[in-house]
Amino acid sequence: MTSSRDELTGEIQQRMIRFIAGVILYNHAVSAKVGLGASDSQFMTLLQTYGPLTPRQLAEHTGLTSGTITGVIDRLESHGFVTREHDPADRRKVVVTPSMQAIQDKLVPLYAEQGQSMQAVLASRSVAELRVISDFLADSVSSSEAHS
Repeated sequence: MTSSRDELTGEIQQRMIRFIAGVILYNHAVSAKVGLGASDSQFMTLLQTYGPLTPRQLAEHTGLTSGTITGVIDRLESHGFVTREHDPADRRKVVVTPSMQAIQDKLVPLYAEQGQSMQAVLASRSVAELRVISDFLADSVSSSEAHS
């Protein structure tokens, strides 16, 4: 059966919505298993993606208030996922740094099955298909970052 461009576009959008919802729900379950709140894992993702950030930068990325940011950092720190350190360039500032050891020990094992599933899906694709998928995701990320 041949699908029109509009049908394929709609199908891709619906599958992306289901994929994103599944990832969010999985992240919430992982957060609960390690004693964190639902949004806390998103902070970990930001820190892993961008490296150490100040509380102000975390607020800018998330749109959350400074009080909420402080609460999340407190939780992450109490579980050993982050540390607060003075910024070497400006000792008045604090940077929040992810603990790669805690991530490796506590989070990576909880994502192992999900990672294996993704690897199996990707292994079934040709190099050309992987390039299209990679380009699509890069374009999608660029587009969403431009609108945030």
